[in-house]
Amino acid sequence: MVTSSESAVPPGLPSFYGLTRAALAARLAEQGLPSYRADQVFSWVYRKHHRTPEGMANLPAVLRDRFGTLCALERPAFASTQASSDGQTHKFVLTLADGARVECVSMRTERRLTFCVSSQVGCALGCTFCATGLMGLQRNLGSAEIVAQVIAMGDFHAWKDDRFNIVFMGMGEPLANYGPMMEAIRILHDPLGLNLGARRITVSTSGVVPQIARLADEGLPLGLAVSLHATTDELRDRLVPINRRWPIAPLIAAARDYGRKSGRRVTLEYTLLAGVNDRDEDALRLGALARDLPSKINLIAYNPVPGLDWKRPTREAVDAFAKRLWPIAPAVTVRHTMGGEIWAACGQLGGLSPAA
Repeated sequence: MVTSSESAVPPGLPSFYGLTRAALAARLAEQGLPSYRADQVFSWVYRKHHRTPEGMANLPAVLRDRFGTLCALERPAFASTQASSDGQTHKFVLTLADGARVECVSMRTERRLTFCVSSQVGCALGCTFCATGLMGLQRNLGSAEIVAQVIAMGDFHAWKDDRFNIVFMGMGEPLANYGPMMEAIRILHDPLGLNLGARRITVSTSGVVPQIARLADEGLPLGLAVSLHATTDELRDRLVPINRRWPIAPLIAAARDYGRKSGRRVTLEYTLLAGVNDRDEDALRLGALARDLPSKINLIAYNPVPGLDWKRPTREAVDAFAKRLWPIAPAVTVRHTMGGEIWAACGQLGGLSPAA
C-alpha cells in the first residue's frame, strides 16, 4: 500500500532515494543501529512502497522516531499530470526542491509498462529537432531526483506491474551526467530494492564516446541506444552538433565495443525527417552501419515541435524506408508514437506543459 508523501526535501537532509543500501547502513551505524536495518528499510520503501516510517512494523520505535534525522522519504510533487486520450501514456511534471521542473513519461503497451526518465533539466547538446534542446541546460539531476521519478510514476500506477522497463530517454543527455545516472541505476538494480534487471534498463546517448567506453566497463548488461539520425558527418553535424566533436566513425566503433563487452545489441535510433534523411541512399548507408556491429535499427517518425520547421514523413514514406532496410540490416523496428497529443513523444519534452 502506498502512503504518499510529497514535498521538498528539507535542506541539508539527504533524500532516501539517492542512498545506496551501503550508504544508508553507514548513516544508521552513526546512530548505533545495526546495518541489517538498512535491508529492512529498503524492503519497506521499495518492495512494500511505504513513504513514511510509521507503518514499518519490524523497525524499533527508536529508529522510526529518528527516521526524520536520517533521510527524507518525501518525493517530488506532481506539478501536473496529463494523459493521452487512450489512457496508455502519461506525462508527469515534477517540481524539484529548488523549484526546477522535470518531465518524465509512462507508456503502457500490451506487453509492458515503460518509464521514460530524465537525467537533466534541459539539455546542452542542442539537437536541432528536439524540444529539450531549445531549453539549454539548466542543471544536472542528482541520483535521488532520477530514482524519485521512477518512484513517482510507480506510485501513480499503484505498482500494478511487477515487471517494467526504464529508458533514459527523457530530458537531457544521460552520459553527460554519468555519476548520478549510474548511482541511480545501481539503486534501482539493488536486489533488496526494486530489483530491476539491468536488461530492463536502456541508456540513450547522442554520442558521448568516452562515456560509452566507460559504460562498457561497468559490468552491467544495460541496453544502449545511440541517437544516430544521419549517416554522413555533414548532415549529422547539422542535426546532432555533438557529432562535430565525436563523428560517426568513432561513435560506431564505441558502440561496437559496447556490444561486444555487454553481449547486447546496440539500438541505432534514427528519426526520419521528411526530405532530409529519408532517401534511398540514406537507407543504404544506415544498413551498412548497422551491419558493422551487433545492432538493431529503431525508426522514429519526427514528432513535431512548435517553432521548428522540420516535417514529419508520411506513414507511407516511413514504411518505404523500413522496407528498403529490411533486406540489408540485422533488424529493423518502427517506433509507434505514443503521447504525441500531450507533447510526451520522443523529442517533445521540455517547456510544453501547462503551468500548474
